[in-house]
Amino acid sequence: MSPLHVTRTLPEDATGAALRADVRRGLTAEPKWLPPKWFYDARGSELFDEITALPEYYPTRAEREILAARSGEIAAASGARTLVELGSGSSEKTRYLLDALTSLAAYVPVDVSESALVQAGEALIAERPGLDVHALIADFTAPLDLPPTPGPRLVAFLGGTIGNLLPVERAAFLASVRALLAPGDGLLLGTDLVKDERVLVRAYDDAAGVTAAFDKNVLNVVNRELGADFDPDAFDHVALWDARREWIEMRLRARTEQTVKVPALDLAVEFAAGEELRTEVSAKFRKAGVTRELAEAGLELTHWWTDGQERFALSLSVVR
Repeated sequence: MSPLHVTRTLPEDATGAALRADVRRGLTAEPKWLPPKWFYDARGSELFDEITALPEYYPTRAEREILAARSGEIAAASGARTLVELGSGSSEKTRYLLDALTSLAAYVPVDVSESALVQAGEALIAERPGLDVHALIADFTAPLDLPPTPGPRLVAFLGGTIGNLLPVERAAFLASVRALLAPGDGLLLGTDLVKDERVLVRAYDDAAGVTAAFDKNVLNVVNRELGADFDPDAFDHVALWDARREWIEMRLRARTEQTVKVPALDLAVEFAAGEELRTEVSAKFRKAGVTRELAEAGLELTHWWTDGQERFALSLSVVR
């Protein structure tokens, strides 16, 4: 059985330093914001798992439907011998690709969570004793240094997570992915598609209130890690569709005028009644836009797969 190779490129306190920097920047901005990556502590991850099972939340089911139906085609088109997955987490959906990529020699999951990487990596090695698993503890939005593995490489970025990046951030991210690729390598990208506003808003504001709890959990993270005194009950969850930008915004709206103290940053933050704190942008895409953004990064879209209702797309692009 191959051993699990674990490489850390993040300094031990990188997560704490990034949280402090993001909270200071976001809470002193106008309008205020916090990045969505801080939703995902243990409780946030549990809540997101609940969200993916909700009737209103279609993206996870739609992407899994595509992977179940099209992984063979993806494997044939990519010919990958190494699969690199950015933001791999539990690597659950990746198993469709791992099963289909019959010539696969190496799997490189990339995530900031060491515990998630090790748990998923050890499980995969037990299932696939001949597979080399190189777990990389890294922030995929920063330049990566991948281990030497055989090509062609297929970099997978699933879940529609690219929609959480603003346009300038998407351009930088796609350029950084392109820098990892050699001729013959590819990028498998998951993108949620533009659709009826009511369907989109319901997906981010479910009737059971699970997404509201998930949204407010970012305040619990800031309280725990930075000693802040946010009262999550003093904020309402809001999900809005921005038709011009074609993205959903999740926000937390202050119910009353209040002052929040963040001792670790020596910061006091004033909220007016009704003032909103943006916690997530989730862009939705059209094929033409995806093709253009990939081309601007030096990638050529060659394949486009959608689920049966055309709610979600997986695209394969290659180095031009």
